[in-house]
Amino acid sequence: MAKVEYIDIVSGLESAYFSGLDFGDRFVSSRVRRKIELYSRKKKKGLTAKSLLPAISSLWAGLTDEQKQSWSNAGAECDLNGWRLFVQDVSARIANDMVGVATPSLLHQSWVGNLKIEDPATEIKIVQLHPAYYYVSKKIVGTKSMYEPVAVTESLALPLTFSLNYKSDLESQGGEVFAEAYCRFWYSYQGRDLHYDLIIPLDYSCDWKSATVTITELVSYVIRYDIYIHLKGLRGNFYFDNIKVEHSGQNWVRDPFCKDILQGFTRAFYQVPKHWAGVILPAGAYFDTIYKDF
Repeated sequence: MAKVEYIDIVSGLESAYFSGLDFGDRFVSSRVRRKIELYSRKKKKGLTAKSLLPAISSLWAGLTDEQKQSWSNAGAECDLNGWRLFVQDVSARIANDMVGVATPSLLHQSWVGNLKIEDPATEIKIVQLHPAYYYVSKKIVGTKSMYEPVAVTESLALPLTFSLNYKSDLESQGGEVFAEAYCRFWYSYQGRDLHYDLIIPLDYSCDWKSATVTITELVSYVIRYDIYIHLKGLRGNFYFDNIKVEHSGQNWVRDPFCKDILQGFTRAFYQVPKHWAGVILPAGAYFDTIYKDF
């Protein structure tokens, strides 16, 4: 194997040089190799045989203009165009041994977050932490699989809007029963450490719907906030997608489209907090990302 310690690149040719290289994950498969731009007919035939795109393209071609527009409208909700959302959704269906084409929705797209409570559990609580300073994993532009930890300073500025789309299929088990999603704001006032909960009450049984709450002011300076989903005295399934906490002109939720709500980070990314973590997670309570044909 050839080893290179350093190389001098002529000024002005940096983009051309790096455009011809393909970088592997420096923590899992550290390598630099030539990027293949031109494929032989034999290689093209092999790639086409392995790809799902020809079959998905045929399905897309069979849609009416109205159906394609529906996919475009749904894709706008998760920052994708109609074709890319269609490819994502059909690929997920194939991976789950499901046939046919889904009906696009403005309230959920492809994967969704799922909280499941089975006997003997009757409660689950998960959290996404939002301190004033934290790290996120960000893809390096121009690479296929390289990410880097990036420091984020989240300076909270009110007003703040909290919203999510959800579907519930829960049954009461008696005792103290409630279902809610909320932002908990931590602040100090007159020498006391206090918190305030901005709550979205959740229905126990409903089809997909949107819910939104807004806070415009608090009595003191807010130190931080965290996002919770808490179900108690209930069993069944709760699904959610397109979750938002908007302030200062942007959505600060990590994994807002629920592609992997269980994702954790290791090695050089150890300081990146999990997308969601369990606070109350007894035996029989689970949370994960799933694909479901609703």
